[in-house]
Amino acid sequence: MKILIHGRNLELTPALRKYTEAKLERAVHHFGEMVKEADVHLSVARNPRVPQQTAEVTIFANGTVIRAQERSENLYASIDLVANKLSRQLRKYKERNRDHHHSHGHSASLTPPTEEVISESPVDESLLEGKEVHLPNPGVRRKYFSMRPMSIDEARHQLDLIDHDFYLFRDQENNELQVIYRRNHGGYGVIQSKD
Repeated sequence: MKILIHGRNLELTPALRKYTEAKLERAVHHFGEMVKEADVHLSVARNPRVPQQTAEVTIFANGTVIRAQERSENLYASIDLVANKLSRQLRKYKERNRDHHHSHGHSASLTPPTEEVISESPVDESLLEGKEVHLPNPGVRRKYFSMRPMSIDEARHQLDLIDHDFYLFRDQENNELQVIYRRNHGGYGVIQSKD
């Protein structure tokens, strides 16, 4: 598994890297065949009155994004908490896929390895030639990802895996963008455009 570790407002010491890698490898040990990459962001709050140290991990497992984030007063404790959370989420993901996709006569499709995809269409020309650098406005972070159509139940499951308050998805019935979110008093809501 490839692990990328980034630090914000802190020095990434070899001991901290080693501890983070050991905890993540232990958390995904039973799921190693489906987890290919982990992106880790460790940060410390700048405000000294708020002793908040955060560990955020995004895992890419067979084309699915699984995300967890934990905060505490100690960075090592945050790493422990996020590793435990990821292990639970991976177990839930694996059980759901085994029960759902591996019924009699069905098998799950495998995601091709990166090397195979890269070798299919090599890039010969420059990707930067004739282009200017434009920085986005401060405070605006853009994310791009492919959106295959899915049902509301699949979107709800993805929302549970990424550990966010909402999830944007493309509805499989009408191919329109919709947002599913957690309601404050329990349950879920869906936001969709009105024709």
